[in-house]
Amino acid sequence: MWDTIKQSLGTTLFTLYSHPVTLGEVLLVPAVLVGGWWLTNKFAHLATFRLRKTGASADTVHLFKRIFYIIALAVLLITTLDFLNVPLTAFAFLSGAVAIGFGFGAQNIINNFISGWILMWERPIRIGDFLEVADARGRVESINTRSTRIRRVDGVHMLIPNSKLLENTVINWTLIDYLTRTSVRVGVAYGSDCRKVADLITAAVKNEEAVLTEPQPVVIFDDFGDNALVFEVFFWVNATVERDLRMIRSNLRFAINDAFNEAGVVVAYPQRDVHVDGKLSLVSADSPPS
Repeated sequence: MWDTIKQSLGTTLFTLYSHPVTLGEVLLVPAVLVGGWWLTNKFAHLATFRLRKTGASADTVHLFKRIFYIIALAVLLITTLDFLNVPLTAFAFLSGAVAIGFGFGAQNIINNFISGWILMWERPIRIGDFLEVADARGRVESINTRSTRIRRVDGVHMLIPNSKLLENTVINWTLIDYLTRTSVRVGVAYGSDCRKVADLITAAVKNEEAVLTEPQPVVIFDDFGDNALVFEVFFWVNATVERDLRMIRSNLRFAINDAFNEAGVVVAYPQRDVHVDGKLSLVSADSPPS
């Protein structure tokens, strides 16, 4: 039985570059590919687990995993060809022709592919960063070979080609730190005590836990508006997403409104003074109606 199986596996199926390829070699190729890919996945998961345990960032783990898979795939292909005794020089002409045709037909794909590697290596954008691209805002979830996946503030996933992130203006809110300056404007009625208004706004800002004490908040008497005395307070916060900023500004407006109500300061609203100039002609009671 064993001799019969051995003879069957030694049967030549075809000849490739003067090398006879047997049935055993053909059956061995899938086993090598499947086994090698299984080992690659195991080693990749083990290595990324160790990196996360050491406190490495998500984008560093992602970059290592991508490089590891490419190197492992190259080694696996070379090993498979070595099992078949096929020299790599046999594919030199074919690979060159394929590369030229692929280059002309897939310029955008290659551009996005190279851009993806630049993003992962240079790290101007990292996994977990909060970006503002055109009119969209969201957090980076993954940087893939062709595109970057962003989850917008409304929960919708958006795929952006990697080349667009390098060619266009991108605002990265969290590139260096989470320090962000924002402001709240409020208008009070004419006749209000401006010094008192500024003190009330300052106290409300300092009582807000999310507002940083350094740099200190600054209250500006911004303008004599058409209907109000306009004040604006600038302050710094550690905000990770736009929703945090909106919540902080909302809480501060509540606090300012409560302080104004207690102090009797009136928040201004649009007003118009109408002056009627001219004489009103009275219709005589004796004159017939027109």
